[in-house]
Amino acid sequence: MSKTFRPWDVEQRWLLPPSVHELVPAGHVAHFVRDTVREELDLSAIFATYDEERGYPPYHPTMMVALLLYAYSRGLYSSRRIAQACEERVDFIAVTAMNQPDFRTIAKFRRRHLKALSDLFVQVLKLCQAAGLVKLGHVALDGSKIAANASVHKAMSYGRMGESEKRLAAEVSAWLSQAEATDAAEDRAHGSDQRGDEMPDWVANKAARLERIRAAKAFLEAEAKQPPPDDDDGPGPSSGMMKSGKPQRGPDGGPPDRAQRNFTDPDSRIQPLRSKAVIAGYNAQIAVDGAHQIIVAQRLQTSPADARALPGLLADARMVLGANPEEVSADAGYCDEQNLQHLARRRINAYIAPGRARHGEKHAAGSRRWPKGSRKAAMATKLKRAGRRSRYRLRKQIVEPVFGQIKQARGFRQFLLRGLNKVRGEWAMVCTVHNLLKLAKATG
Repeated sequence: MSKTFRPWDVEQRWLLPPSVHELVPAGHVAHFVRDTVREELDLSAIFATYDEERGYPPYHPTMMVALLLYAYSRGLYSSRRIAQACEERVDFIAVTAMNQPDFRTIAKFRRRHLKALSDLFVQVLKLCQAAGLVKLGHVALDGSKIAANASVHKAMSYGRMGESEKRLAAEVSAWLSQAEATDAAEDRAHGSDQRGDEMPDWVANKAARLERIRAAKAFLEAEAKQPPPDDDDGPGPSSGMMKSGKPQRGPDGGPPDRAQRNFTDPDSRIQPLRSKAVIAGYNAQIAVDGAHQIIVAQRLQTSPADARALPGLLADARMVLGANPEEVSADAGYCDEQNLQHLARRRINAYIAPGRARHGEKHAAGSRRWPKGSRKAAMATKLKRAGRRSRYRLRKQIVEPVFGQIKQARGFRQFLLRGLNKVRGEWAMVCTVHNLLKLAKATG
C-alpha cells in the first residue's frame, strides 16, 4: 500500500481570489505596520505636495510610507531590493495590496518626502508613550559610527592636496602643450581644416580632478578661518580640524596637513573605530528608555566625539515627552565638566564613566586621579562606592542592544544617501522603525 500525500496541483486555479489579509498570518508585523500607518500617523505633510490634478495617478502615499517602513523593519533599504520584494514576497504584497512600484518610484518617493518621513519619528514616539512603553526612569545614551556612502580612500588630506595640485597642474600643462604641438604638426601635415583639437579623455580627467582638488583645498582654507561651531547642526569641521574639542591649525594659521575632505560625500568625516581602523561616515546618537528600549531621542553628527550630543539628545526628548528622565547613564565619551553641570542643573541623576576602564580594572573609575573638587572626581567616587550595584551597569543592557538590533539583526551598517541632511533623515527613519517594532511587540 503506497503512502498518501497531500495534493499538489500547480495548475489549480482559485475560484475566488483571496484577500491580501489572508496572505500572511494574523498578528504578522506586516499587518501592524500597514494599519498603523493608515490609522494612526498624520501624513498631511506628504499629501500636501500633491497639488497637481493632471497627470497619471501616482501610487497612494500611505501605501508608499507603509512599504518603506515595513521594508526597513525587514532589513531592506535598497530601492531595488524593495521593488523585488513587492513582486516576490507575500508579506510585502499584504502591505502594498498587490501594487508593484518600481525601484525608481520608490527611490524618488523617499528622496522627495525625506523630511516628512523623518518627522514620523516624533509621531511614533508619542504612540509608544501613549501605550505606556516610555517611563523616563533610566535613559541610556550611546553613539555608534556608521559608514557613509563613500569610501575612506576617496578622502584626501590637505597636505596631499598641495602635492597633488602641483603634480597634476604640471601634468595637465605638459599634456596641453604637447597637444598644441601635435595640432600644429598635424595642421602642417594634413591641412588646417582637419579636426584634431579635442582634448583627450585622459587629459580631461586629470583637469577635472585638479579642479576638484582645488575646490576642496579652498573649502578647507576657508573653514580654517571660521571659529568652531557651538553645536553640530552643520557639517562641522573636517576630520583633523578638531582635537579634544579645540580647533587645530597649521603653522601658518591655515588647515593642518592632516585635515581631510571626502570627494564622494563631502559632509562625511573620518570616524575612528575601536578596531583602530577608520571609516568615512557619521556618528549616530540615540537616547534609549530603559523600560522597553524605546529610542526617545536620536541625532546624527559629523564629529566623532560623543560629548557634544548629550544636551541635544536630552532637549529633544524633553520637547517631545514633556519631562526629563530621572536617571541618565553614558560611557566615558560623554563625561566632561559641562555635561555633568548640565545634568546637575536639570536635577537628573547621572551615572557617567569619567574614564575608560583599563584591562583588568573592575570599574571605569579605576585608579585615575581627577582634579580635586571637580565633577569628574565626584562622579568617579560615586561609581566606585556603588561598585557592582551601580546604576551605571544598566547602560550596557539598555542602549547597546539597540545598536545590535539595528546594525546586526536588521543589517543597517551603511547609509544609502549622501549629504548630512539626507543622512539625518535616513537615520530618523531607522530609529522610527525600531520604535515601531517595539510597539508591535508590546501591543501584538
